[in-house]
Amino acid sequence: MAYKPVNTSHLPAAFTIPEAADYLRVSVSGVYRLLQKDQLKRTKIGHRTVIRKSDLDAFLNKCVAA
Repeated sequence: MAYKPVNTSHLPAAFTIPEAADYLRVSVSGVYRLLQKDQLKRTKIGHRTVIRKSDLDAFLNKCVAA
């Protein structure tokens, strides 16, 4: 079966921790572990911690390249 690219233009520019976990298909504790190991970057907006989609995509690209 041929690979069909997924249209991601409808996704937000930043994700909460649970949303990032869904995007990466890992657990919430897995995202916290990646943050603690400085493998993902976090940004604070007010009291909320978010992860930019571009940082999630960079992390995934780094994993694929490894």
